[in-house]
Amino acid sequence: MKFTLSWLKEHLDTDEPLSAIADKLTMIGLEVEKIENPAEKYAPFKVVEVISAVQHSNADRLRVCMVDTGDGKPLQIVCGAPNARAGMKAVLGLPGTYIPAKDITLKVGKIRDVESQGMLISGAEIAFSDDHSGIIEMPANAPVGVPFAEVLGLDDPIIEINLTPNRADCTGVSGIARDLGATGIGKFLERTPKPIAGAFPCPVKVTLDFGSTPSLCPGFALRLVRGVKNGPSPEWLQKRLTAIGLRPINALVDITNFMTYDRGRPLHVFDARKVRGNLVVRRAKAGEELLALDGKTYRLDDSICVIADDKGVESLAGIMGGELSGCDADTTDVLIESALWDPINIAQTGRKLGINSDARYRFERGVDPNFMVPGLELATQMVLDLCGGEPSAVEVAGGGPVDDRPIDFPLSEVKRLAGLDVPLVEMKRILGNLGFFVAGNGPVVKVAVPSWRADVEGKADIVEEVVRIVGVDQVPLTPFDRGDAPRKPVLTPIQTRTRKARRALASRNLAEAVTWSFIAKPDAELFGGGQPELALANPIASDLSDMRPSLVPGLVAAIQRNADRGTADAGLFEVGQIFKGDRPEDQFTAAAGLRHGLSRSTGTGRFWSNAASQPDAFEAKADALAALSAAGAPVQALQIVPGGPAWFHPGRSGTIQIGPQNVLGSFGELHPRVLEALKADGPIVGFEVILDRIPEPKAKPTRAKPALELSAFQPVSRDFAFVVERGVKAADLVRAAQNVDKKLITAVTVFDVYEGKGIEPGKKSLAIAVTLQPREKTMTDAEIDALAGRIVAEVGKRTGGILRS
Repeated sequence: MKFTLSWLKEHLDTDEPLSAIADKLTMIGLEVEKIENPAEKYAPFKVVEVISAVQHSNADRLRVCMVDTGDGKPLQIVCGAPNARAGMKAVLGLPGTYIPAKDITLKVGKIRDVESQGMLISGAEIAFSDDHSGIIEMPANAPVGVPFAEVLGLDDPIIEINLTPNRADCTGVSGIARDLGATGIGKFLERTPKPIAGAFPCPVKVTLDFGSTPSLCPGFALRLVRGVKNGPSPEWLQKRLTAIGLRPINALVDITNFMTYDRGRPLHVFDARKVRGNLVVRRAKAGEELLALDGKTYRLDDSICVIADDKGVESLAGIMGGELSGCDADTTDVLIESALWDPINIAQTGRKLGINSDARYRFERGVDPNFMVPGLELATQMVLDLCGGEPSAVEVAGGGPVDDRPIDFPLSEVKRLAGLDVPLVEMKRILGNLGFFVAGNGPVVKVAVPSWRADVEGKADIVEEVVRIVGVDQVPLTPFDRGDAPRKPVLTPIQTRTRKARRALASRNLAEAVTWSFIAKPDAELFGGGQPELALANPIASDLSDMRPSLVPGLVAAIQRNADRGTADAGLFEVGQIFKGDRPEDQFTAAAGLRHGLSRSTGTGRFWSNAASQPDAFEAKADALAALSAAGAPVQALQIVPGGPAWFHPGRSGTIQIGPQNVLGSFGELHPRVLEALKADGPIVGFEVILDRIPEPKAKPTRAKPALELSAFQPVSRDFAFVVERGVKAADLVRAAQNVDKKLITAVTVFDVYEGKGIEPGKKSLAIAVTLQPREKTMTDAEIDALAGRIVAEVGKRTGGILRS
């Protein structure tokens, strides 16, 4: 929401500086995002007088101008504007000045062999206006050498606030001024529109026709003003609209734009001569179309509310008018419409048609229902003042004044919820200045909520109103009672897991990505999704139609986008929700990561000290195990099973599980068929694990860490090589060795796999290193040999392996 300081002061009598006003706006919840001062923006551009303008000797469309800058030294400027002429006042940019539209900094140069010492400026070149047909023409009495913004009165600061969706009353400058007035920084100037007597009955009638369906229009007011003279709006109105980024069109349209921003009351004007018969507010018929004021034709359906006449649709209700009934310079009779619309329907229609208009912005948040007719009266008065004419009586269909909503409010609520002691007198002053009516002297009073505050529904909302005006900074700092009980964890187990998994994956040279939670239906089907219950009822785009069954397709798309833009060596991960069905228990928290190009955990791309190589399935396995380990999975109990889901390469993938009943995830190289369907270049390796499936750790009697146990005795390492069948898993052999003596054997690692000469066909040699850590005494050779014999026996029993000779 943008407005100028002078505009605000039309509704707020204050002498406070801009900085104080901005601070107060933020304190009451209307956060100031930006303050612009056009005078500073346009300061380098000065008024000059063109002394002479002669034809360029080498160019038909150029003139060589001598300009007076006010310092007694005329400058020579080469100019191609058709309106450059002797005697005019113009705007000059000197060397060293930046020109935004051309993205250049001016300097002395030659144009067709003639030196130019600056540039005469058009409005479009410095984003002052849309006019690029010629240079800016200043008034004849403009003083030479003065910044042109100062001459045109552009030294009015522009304030932009970040408006939350619940504050529909502050979509107009008057509502913002009311809030500020309640703080005491100034006095709110309430200007209630006066009724205007109609000189004749309105010849156009309005009907609300929604049949048996719910009404989408609670109220509609209309008035005809005949004999108007449309043309450019006055300078003050044009400046006000231009300052906030709106383009002045003509007086009638500018009045409606002014009302939208001044009072938060969108209106629409029809050229009455272009309207045939009476108006009907109804649902559109399937197949109807409308050429709107933005020049686009929209195809409508029966979910869209429209205003129609005998010819057909004339306007998209509450969003945008039609081109064919719009006002232009020839308009003499005008219909002014002020209506109320269903906020949800306005939001749905705007989203469906892709239209974002100032009217939609306000109607989907809800406008003041009691200002429908007063807003029409105020707009009528402006039309009469600026365009003349004779008004008809007001034609009203539906609607009526909405009564204030009373709330029983215990005064103690302010103290209970906010810790503030606010006297009743002060509370009444604050609420009264905000438009509320307070009756009673306590301990419970009745508070009537004004019609423009639809967001206030209960006692807590009233407390919020009091607190934000008194000042959130006045709320005392009160520590919570910690009590005698030990602190309980703040985070849930899954929150802790996701945070730890993120940190672990980021430490492995993966960058975090956040992708859409919905993907295209064909992509969802590739990853086991696409069920009807996971299709979105109202997708934001056709290729985002289904809830994602996996994080992988979104990451593949992100990897490919990076590759398309020259970053092929990308490694990305995401921790987020996936959906296997529409029940709560079908929603899981997953962690997934992908690597492409030369992305490795040790670095990305090529480097002089090590050979570049593409990541493989084992890199993805390491990523998956790192995430699971950080999230608290029992690493010693994890089993790696060859193969994985259909989207992984069948010979280059694996599944991580704790027994066949608890599959934690999978890893490997993505299947070429899947990459082709996703339009991605391979190879890509990755993993996906389900953090919800990690077993909860056993409860410990104490949260204290166990005592550090360090052995004073030297560890012993022994190597074993076993010949086993080719199908035997290395993990099974490692587990068999580990189970011989879990306390004494602290590590078992595979360091060699061999098939070939000396090994029978169909078999392989697996070599392991076993680390023994004695804790009570140094082991003797006999004890070590005895344990080695038990290891050989256990491995033979569990895997059929025999010690390699």
